[in-house]
Amino acid sequence: MTDPLLLERLLTRVEATLARFEASLPPLPPPTDWSAVAYRWRRSNGRGWLQAVRHPHPIRLSDLETINDQKERITANTRQFVAGKPANNVLLTGSRGSGKSSLVKAMLNEFSPKGLRLIEVDKDDLIDLADILDLIDGRPERFIIFCDDLSFEAGETAYKALKSVLDGSIAAPPDNVLIYATSNRRHLMPEYFSENLETHTVNDEIRPGETTEEKVSLSDRFGLWISFYPFSQEDYVAVFQHWARELGVAEDVIAASEREALNWSLGRGSRSGRVAWQFAKELAGQQKPRRKKAK
Repeated sequence: MTDPLLLERLLTRVEATLARFEASLPPLPPPTDWSAVAYRWRRSNGRGWLQAVRHPHPIRLSDLETINDQKERITANTRQFVAGKPANNVLLTGSRGSGKSSLVKAMLNEFSPKGLRLIEVDKDDLIDLADILDLIDGRPERFIIFCDDLSFEAGETAYKALKSVLDGSIAAPPDNVLIYATSNRRHLMPEYFSENLETHTVNDEIRPGETTEEKVSLSDRFGLWISFYPFSQEDYVAVFQHWARELGVAEDVIAASEREALNWSLGRGSRSGRVAWQFAKELAGQQKPRRKKAK
């Protein structure tokens, strides 16, 4: 028969070993707060989870000047999606600082009362897209997966996971999910003149033209392309004036600062909505606080 004392000591050692092993394991990810309207996909110790964004960006559609055509197109697509109608994944491309990311954030603020939710996913975490889809599949909310400033360099493979989710996996994507991505590159990947040569070898590849087809096939899987262009001087000034008013700058100061606003853009080498917003903040920060009226 087994010695009871020996068995007890053995069990005690096993329990102590298991306790040390459990203490070394990474903590479980927190449960998803489904009451939030915006999330970030986070990873730590090999585990991913949806982290609620407590204070989403408050930008509104009315804040976005001079891009009315782009606003109309993405608003129509998002309205269809929220209503449960067919809608397309969206690729917003073009000049930096022209309002691509802001327009996606404005969609959240416009349609979150109707059930729209936003999940921001970094490029490096695109390999987790299948896990994210499994997590939100079947939920009543409508989710936009937002990939900001998306582009891929030669040798990166994360784009294959994105291609699979967009159109190419054996599993149909959930009908409550769309992907909205912004990029400065129309085809999301670097292109080279030599890739147009079908019969010339490039880096020992016999048919480099097929590489181009592989790259173009990614952007082709977005059903809606929305292009953004550099701001004209008039557009830039209009955006600056809007944000200056929103920040409480007096009208006479705004009118007197137009030339300074243009010089600011020259110093930055760009006329864009982002630069106009930055100058408006600079101007607002320089204003003396208004005196309170005596009661």
